[in-house]
Amino acid sequence: MVPGTPGPASPGTTVEPQGAPDLTPHPAPKPKDAPRTMRDVRLAREGRRKTAPRSTANPLREGLRLERVPDPAVLVLFGATGDLAHRKVVPALYQLWRTNLLPHEFVLVGIGRREYTDESYRAEIRAALGKYARVQPVDEEAWQSFAERVCYERLDFGDADGFDALAKRLDAFDKERGTRGNRLFYLATQPSAFGEIVAQLGRVGLDHERHDGGWRRVVIEKPFGHDLDSAVRLNREVGKVFRERQVYRIDHYLGKETVRNLLVFRFGNGIFEPIWNRRHIDHVQITVAEALGVEGRGSFYEETGASRDFLQNHLLQLLSLVAMEPPATFEAEALRDEKVKVIRAVAEPRGADVERTVVRGQYGPGWVAAKSVPGYRDEPEVDGSSETETYVAARLTIDDWRWSGVPFYLRTGKRLPKRATEIAIQFKQVPHRLFQDSATEPDPNLLAIRIQPDEGIMLRFGAKIPGLGIDVRSVTMDFTYGSAFAVDSPDAYETLILDALLGDASLFTRADEVEEAWGIVDPIIAAWADAPAPDFPNYEAGSWGPEAADRLIEHDGRRWRRI
Repeated sequence: MVPGTPGPASPGTTVEPQGAPDLTPHPAPKPKDAPRTMRDVRLAREGRRKTAPRSTANPLREGLRLERVPDPAVLVLFGATGDLAHRKVVPALYQLWRTNLLPHEFVLVGIGRREYTDESYRAEIRAALGKYARVQPVDEEAWQSFAERVCYERLDFGDADGFDALAKRLDAFDKERGTRGNRLFYLATQPSAFGEIVAQLGRVGLDHERHDGGWRRVVIEKPFGHDLDSAVRLNREVGKVFRERQVYRIDHYLGKETVRNLLVFRFGNGIFEPIWNRRHIDHVQITVAEALGVEGRGSFYEETGASRDFLQNHLLQLLSLVAMEPPATFEAEALRDEKVKVIRAVAEPRGADVERTVVRGQYGPGWVAAKSVPGYRDEPEVDGSSETETYVAARLTIDDWRWSGVPFYLRTGKRLPKRATEIAIQFKQVPHRLFQDSATEPDPNLLAIRIQPDEGIMLRFGAKIPGLGIDVRSVTMDFTYGSAFAVDSPDAYETLILDALLGDASLFTRADEVEEAWGIVDPIIAAWADAPAPDFPNYEAGSWGPEAADRLIEHDGRRWRRI
């Protein structure tokens, strides 16, 4: 038989000519009748539900609050030998580990310029935990298991070979510790090093997220830039390496329990939203007061001042949370979109407006908590003729439908009588004084949200004094978190680090938000630079700030709330 020729046909078969098309008609398969009526749809779905396997509920899980634990990950801490790492970051990580909120496959890699071994670095942070851990004494069993996951790498930020070696060691952790390529880079260094570190991470490919699920994120501490130009430049440098969704700009005030609860208070209670506007609110006061001085950070504070250290971030962040519109969803981008809208709507004080609406001050010698303290110019590392402000008070307005005409008074300062952070919502006076025979006139309603140290909410309203007459007096309803929930609130850094590991950016600032905030503060600093030298010091340590701050609010017929 010649290869390629058909063989003999078997009996009973018909041989078709080779290459001839099959023209035999075949009936099309009947399509299943699709349900047309509502009853047909319901019955069809009911049939599918009956065939689906039923899940068995575990009665032991009922009533339990299940925490979401982050993915296995390596946290690379740049600036691991610095003050911030010792006081805040490492104690927060230890506390998360102690409360079982970190994955078992977790590694902390400390990066610094000092000469340490893994063992000597562990010994140093163990000593730091003895001073700064939120829960004392340190749980030795929890510490030992945490210490097994801590190691140290000596690295100069400009050392390219060192970053190559770091990349290899992180890959080794993926194999040895099962960290799956997930990495969180935490920049707890001087701001001047941010750009260099990010560039090195990009050069060795540590920013690349893997298709098999390995994520890469970077946490950047404040201050994010020194002014608007530097913030824009830093955003560009970071954006060349990391996508915006990978960048977590941290402001620890947003991690405080009461600040987070402000969102729940506003949008989880139906009685406040209808009156949260210009028709019912007279003005808003936001105060961030510190009793401490510069605490040995004179050189840092000389370049920063209260406007950059607090006004540009903490105060404007609190303002945006108070004034924002309800977001469409409780997701990061929806929340941050509404915050940015508020900051964009803030009228920027410029030129002569700065002198009229913004007050700066610097503390002189005085007494705080019955202790004599030096003036700012007498602090270590501070210029004896310094013009750096340690106090700022500002009157800002928001040009939008909800808040038009409502002033927001912001103030912050060092060496004030006490440490306190509070948001005071001052409601308008009743339109008509009905109880004219009352011996005293009650104050307008006030809602005060205390952020620190005594976290809680206070509502002031008028009530009748017991007796035969109609005497009205202001009384308060006070709620405190400690007594109401009988639980210890987590530290802000615990909340924020956990959110970064979980990939929740709700409490972190976005690039455009940072730039918009600098757009408000920059003109103020520029106006001060063009003005004559200030008459500093202009308030005594232990007082509530310069007299000009009192005149600022009294000019509008109002006064600062006594905290």
